[in-house]
Order: sequence, then C-alpha cells, then structure tokens
Amino acid sequence: MEPIRIGILGYGNLGQGVELACAANEDMQLMAVFTRRNPESLTLLTPGAAVVAAAELEQWTDKVDVLVLAGGSATDLPQQTPEAVRLFNVVDSFDTHANIPQHFAAVDAAAKETGHIGVISVGWDPGMFSVARLYASAILPGGADYTFWGRGVSQGHSDAIRRIPGVADARQYTVPVPAALEAVRAGKNPQLTTREKHTRECYVVAEEDADTDAIREAIVTMPNYFADYDTTVTFISQEELNRDHAGIPHGGSVIRTGTTGQNGENTHVIEYSLKLDSNPEFTGSVLVAVARAAKRLADAGETGCRTIFDIAPALLAPQTPDHLRAHML
Repeated sequence: MEPIRIGILGYGNLGQGVELACAANEDMQLMAVFTRRNPESLTLLTPGAAVVAAAELEQWTDKVDVLVLAGGSATDLPQQTPEAVRLFNVVDSFDTHANIPQHFAAVDAAAKETGHIGVISVGWDPGMFSVARLYASAILPGGADYTFWGRGVSQGHSDAIRRIPGVADARQYTVPVPAALEAVRAGKNPQLTTREKHTRECYVVAEEDADTDAIREAIVTMPNYFADYDTTVTFISQEELNRDHAGIPHGGSVIRTGTTGQNGENTHVIEYSLKLDSNPEFTGSVLVAVARAAKRLADAGETGCRTIFDIAPALLAPQTPDHLRAHML
C-alpha cells in the first residue's frame, strides 16, 4: 500500500511531536512542514521532507493526503482549520472546550463545500479523555463524571499567556486539588466546582519595562482559561524558566463513579489515566493515528467535520480488521 502523505502546518513543540509520530508509523510519510517562519531557519529530522512557506499551501494539494495543523487554539486554529480544510483533509487539536461547537460548525461547512474531511479537537483532552467519558457514562448511566488534569504543563494555556502584550515567555501548570481527587476515587461523589478541582500556576517572563500588574490581571481574568480557577502568577527570568521549566510533562485522570443493583447497592469506579513525559509528543501521536482515520474516511467518499466520537476504533489502527479481531479483541 502507498503510504499516507502527511503535511504539518506549524513546527513548534506540537509540530515536532507530529514529525516524530510520522517516523514511528510505517504507513506514514512526512511530505512537508509548512511554516510562517523563514523556511531556511528550520532543519527537520525527516530526510527528504520539505520545509515550505505557509503561503504556498495551495501548491501542495496534490502532494499531501492529510494536513495536520499544529497551531494554538487561542488564535491559530479558529482561522486556520476552516481555511485549510478547503484545500486538504485536515486534523487539528483545538482544545478550547467551550468553543468546540462553534469550531465544528465552521469546519463542517467549509469541508462539505469542498469535499474534504476535517477531524477537530484531537489529542488527549479533548480526545482520548473524551472517549473515556463517553464509554463510562454509557456503561454507568446512574453516576457522575470527574476529570482531573495534571500536574503538568498545558501547551494551550501557556500559548495563551505568551500572546499577552508584554510577555516574552511562559509556562502554565494545571494542578489537581489532592483532597478532591481522593474523595472521587473513594466513591464519595462530591459536588465540586471548577475552582475546587484544580489550581493553575503560571510562570511568566516579562519583557523589559512591561507592566507586570497588567499582565497578571490579563491572565487571571482570561475567560475559558483562568477566570474560573485559583491562579497564581510568578514572574521569573528567562534563565530560571529554561532551567526549571524546560520539560513539557502532563497527564491526568477521567473518573466515572456509579452504582448498579436494584437499590444502587453496588458502587463502581471507572478510571482512565495518563502520565506523559512529553505532552506534545503524545498529542502528536494521537493526531497521526487520527490522520490515518481521516484518510480512510476520505477514501470512502465521506465529507464534513468529525470529532473523536465519530471515529470507529478500527480506523485508527494500521492493522487489518482480521488482525485486530485475532490479537486485540
């Protein structure tokens, strides 16, 4: 079989993670990385893959089967994904949960108009955690869902901070509240507000002469990101950030508690958890698996937008259905 030809739009941490995932899958071939930077400034790990200016995307429509968008959710993907799906089948990792319906509608309209497939909000949350929530709630209809993230670096939230005027660099950590996590795992079904489940820690490098009070206020009041959480903002030097916050770990747990029995006498706890050394490399791996599914859907003549809920598990795997039934069922 011919390999699936992949393009990547953006070559930050996530784009590099996608490149590594392509190399790990024998049925994938990275054709090009598209960048808003000077193409000559990038050196890829993949022999033979091209580095191309993002403005030249239209020239590659017959050379790329699926374009993986590796931009940020704050400002990049709401514009890039509907535009790109007019040219390619696409996959993105849009993770602003509150705006997913709006993003879906925009991508769906553009994809149907041009006969492409767009799969949005792919990663681990939204993404793998979303699937865990769906399966668990279907199995235990009488119950409650809980999602805990971290402790780890959120790429999307860190990116949102870096876009604030006066910010040179930043890392944001999401931290579960231990008492809340323990109560859920014990099956106590606590009623928890957003603020009671997590805190957010922000480490910020301010530009010289920047108004740090204004930066702090912009962070703690940012809707969909920080306004609903107890958030601490600590200003540090670039050297401290590089030394103490260079990694990009993350993870978390999706927990469903529920009961069965004639009188609800039996309690059950379903937990799906991840511990990730590299958030972008894991997210890139999910994106590449879903790119395989996007190609298969496109080959079947389907068009429009999809989420992870619409992707059959077998479409993600490189193995044949016969192999999956024999070895994984």
